[in-house]
Amino acid sequence: MADMGKLNEELKAKANVNKAHARNPLELVQSHFLSRGASGIKGAQRRFRIMDDDGSKSLSFEEFSKGIKDVGVFLSKEQEYELFRLFDKDGQGTINFDEFLRTVQPKMSERRRKLVEAAFIKMDKSGDGVVTVKDIAQAYNAKKHPKYLSGEWSETRVYQEYLKTFEAEGHVDGNVTLEEFMSYYASIGCSIDNDAYFDLMMRNSWGDLVV
Repeated sequence: MADMGKLNEELKAKANVNKAHARNPLELVQSHFLSRGASGIKGAQRRFRIMDDDGSKSLSFEEFSKGIKDVGVFLSKEQEYELFRLFDKDGQGTINFDEFLRTVQPKMSERRRKLVEAAFIKMDKSGDGVVTVKDIAQAYNAKKHPKYLSGEWSETRVYQEYLKTFEAEGHVDGNVTLEEFMSYYASIGCSIDNDAYFDLMMRNSWGDLVV
């Protein structure tokens, strides 16, 4: 079973390297979010939602510029305009921040998406699209974690450390949506080039998965 903490650190290191070689503002922003770990994009989403007073999920250029800076991404004004225009397709002067963050989110192959979705469905007994930390603890196989096998961590500690991966900036709501679950594994998957290893990691973590 993969050590998710180790994979998360590898993700951060790889993203920091990619920041130095980003070819455009979108790649730069993506690398910055991922340099904060697998929950980096979720944290950015929460910050943008805080700014969305009227619940419209839209931001003006001024709000977008402030939001980008608030999450620690400092672009030139020209780069901000370039990024904003990329999403302001109708030229109305606003962008949908959910669409922006979905585009920044790393893409997964269809095979990987199906594996992640199968793991989520396995936990989501009620079928309402939300699982609790208790659901995860019942389905997640902590006994195959390297630090459990070595005796360094207890089974409870493995669960605690794993659940931290879904936290963003200290915020814990006790629930994980399919979108959050997908976002986490899409990000962590950036540290796993081999699809066969990704498949093995998922099955070792979640047991038999129907894909």
